Amino acid sequence: MMDPRASAQDVMQCDLCETAMVQMHCDTCLVNLCKACVGEHISTDECKDHKVVKFQSRKSTPLYPGCTSHNKERCEMFCNQCHIPVCSTCLASDQHLGHKLLKMMQVLQEKKEKIAKGKRELNETIFPTYQDIVSDVQNRMSQLKKKYGNLLTAITKHGEVWHREIDKLVKKLKAEVEEMKTTQSHTLQKHLDEVNKKISDINNEISSIDAALDSNDISTVLSVMPDVDEYKKLPQKIVPLLPKFTPGRIQKELCKMFGTLSSISVRSEEHGYSIKTKQKSPEAASSPVIKQLLDEPQTVTTILHIGYRHNLFNVGCLSDEEIWTCGDIRTMKLYSINQGSLLKSITTTSGYSPQDIAVTNSGDLVYTDYWDRTVNIVKNEEIQTVIRLQNWTPHGVCSTAADDLLVTMVSDGGKQSKVVRYSGSKKKQTVQFDDQGHPLYSFDHYKYIIENRNLDICVAEHKARAVKVVNHAGKPRFMYIGHTPAPKNKPFCPLGITTDSQSHILTADYYNDCLHIIDQDGQFLRYIDCGLSEPWGLCIDTNDNLFVVKCRNKQVKKIKYQQ
Repeated sequence: MMDPRASAQDVMQCDLCETAMVQMHCDTCLVNLCKACVGEHISTDECKDHKVVKFQSRKSTPLYPGCTSHNKERCEMFCNQCHIPVCSTCLASDQHLGHKLLKMMQVLQEKKEKIAKGKRELNETIFPTYQDIVSDVQNRMSQLKKKYGNLLTAITKHGEVWHREIDKLVKKLKAEVEEMKTTQSHTLQKHLDEVNKKISDINNEISSIDAALDSNDISTVLSVMPDVDEYKKLPQKIVPLLPKFTPGRIQKELCKMFGTLSSISVRSEEHGYSIKTKQKSPEAASSPVIKQLLDEPQTVTTILHIGYRHNLFNVGCLSDEEIWTCGDIRTMKLYSINQGSLLKSITTTSGYSPQDIAVTNSGDLVYTDYWDRTVNIVKNEEIQTVIRLQNWTPHGVCSTAADDLLVTMVSDGGKQSKVVRYSGSKKKQTVQFDDQGHPLYSFDHYKYIIENRNLDICVAEHKARAVKVVNHAGKPRFMYIGHTPAPKNKPFCPLGITTDSQSHILTADYYNDCLHIIDQDGQFLRYIDCGLSEPWGLCIDTNDNLFVVKCRNKQVKKIKYQQ
């Protein structure tokens, strides 16, 4: 191996002779020199005011701009009224008499501070916002593809009823769907390209700022003006509106009666996006995106007389008006929130009670069945088994922003425990051990799971008495073990878990008759009690209203806890 002391790799050479080692630097011409070449460099252009310094002190001499009115003069002052640099000859004239004059170094410092502030805003708020927009558009494109797939399936099933004589109509309608999908996909792709172009422009803007901040050329610095306000004008939010397939009865006029597709459209929301802010910053505190926790959470409504035998366990929001519930019987029930009335019931295929429920982005009910080792999805009141396990039993389940399913499970015999991510029936990720090979989770079955807005995976473990959080890649972030003093001074007993739009994590503390709210980094924020007794399942609707199951009372409370 080469001795680093003998290596000439990092030795800089004189720009004139190109042989001797650099010792000096001309701050005027930005040229590196050896001592022998200093005289030659100065003599080549005696008209210039060469500032030759030691190489270690390069860029220490301010490079004042030349005067536009007086040749060879340098401007060391700035006329604040005329907004131009001025030299000593300018000052001697009456042209700037009575004007407010500033030292050029003061103007330089103020200008650098201003563009540095612009750079921080671009880096910390605007650029991340555009990244979020890209993620949002990509997610909508993914959803678009999936929902169009569901639409094609519906058409195909209806076509099978009509048999061979309507094959041509089926193909015709499929072609129309494909054309609609292509049209809307192109619209989203165009929108995505525009957003990516904006991100590229922001990167270029930041690069220009970096060059100016690193420069002592005052003219260069003065010429930079970050166009931050331009990038604050966020693009409209593109929301594709899907067509609907309306089946018709079989009659003579097959073309009309087979079914029709509604027209497609794309809704643009001018204020669909907002600048991404940090909650702890002063600017973010005044942003309407940030919600504050109420000093006194309020019970909005209570759904009574839910028909379960002994215990009610879990709840899932289908919409802001409807919730799914499950308990100690084999039937899952859909209730109206405002009226408290039963709307629909679904019975498990195994005949046993479900372990956990969740609602997908498209509104389908998902449940885990401990007894037959399955994860099932309910579409149009038909139960489809999407995951069937061997040597493992499922418990908690949640649907992610990307429409994956996260499932907690324990091995037969209770010796191992893990979280598995599925896309449909395909396994995508397993979270089981830390970097040292130690198990991340305890071996009991009571594990409820949720994905946070920052894509962290949050698991409430009853036996471990902890909420364990890993990042999207499955790397441990933190473990929350409760807050002291607890309302009833009993051991922390987490069961249900959910998250809200602020990335708060909420978990039900069964023994202490309360809920814990912690932030996305595991810091305790507050308790919610609201007369809760033995809380279990939790869910949040789109307006950040909280739904809490009171286990033995067989009630669901709707609670407002944020402004």
